[in-house]
Amino acid sequence: QVQLVESGGGLVQPGGSLRLSCAASGFTFSNWGMSWVRQAPGKGLEWVSDISSGGDFTSYADSVKGRFTISRDNAKNTLYLQMNNLKPDDAAVYFCVRKGTGSRGQGTQVTVSS
Repeated sequence: QVQLVESGGGLVQPGGSLRLSCAASGFTFSNWGMSWVRQAPGKGLEWVSDISSGGDFTSYADSVKGRFTISRDNAKNTLYLQMNNLKPDDAAVYFCVRKGTGSRGQGTQVTVSS
């Protein structure tokens, strides 16, 4: 079965950085586009970034463009999200999602606070 396990979240000060990882199993990872989405307390899911199956194409929400970088290592079945210059508004639970199916992991919490 599809399994997506996010990790790398934590507490960081404004302006700091984190790198999230998503370990995928149960499907052919290299065949699927992937996304990161997030959910802040009391809010709905917000799309953050997409990456194509081969990693050639990426896209970002305006709110994170220039600060976040999505990438993947198909040999390791792992998706990444490098987050720089974090802001308090970035605080949320971050989920990786297999595009087209909505399958997602349990999420990893990112807290941005001084």
